[in-house]
Amino acid sequence: MPDSAVEEFARLLLEHVRDAAIRDCDQDLSPAPGTVTAPRWPQARTEEDVALVRAVIPDCVDAAVSRLLLAIDQGLLRLSYTDESGRRVDLPETGMGELTGWYMGGSDGWRAQYSAERFVDDYSDL
Repeated sequence: MPDSAVEEFARLLLEHVRDAAIRDCDQDLSPAPGTVTAPRWPQARTEEDVALVRAVIPDCVDAAVSRLLLAIDQGLLRLSYTDESGRRVDLPETGMGELTGWYMGGSDGWRAQYSAERFVDDYSDL
């Protein structure tokens, strides 16, 4: 079970990084996008195109977030987190090398617990 500071880090990461990134990408698919990156997205926005892109957006965001967490787990990024009470924790140490697993943990993982956006649980049948 993760430390309370690690759980707080996870909740904030999912709310302010994962969910925000998915919403930003979804906005880029709208007919009148308001972001700076939207013009680089395809001009053809057929229903099929939008459906395909909407399906892969969460997977792409999850790949980036899980790679970040893996780099922390492996000690490649020596990051610490200061929780709301001011307690500072070393993420690779306090996370016990399990940040990636807790993130992708299917129905019990951080995505299921803390994300307001869609995700696919590839392990739901296990």
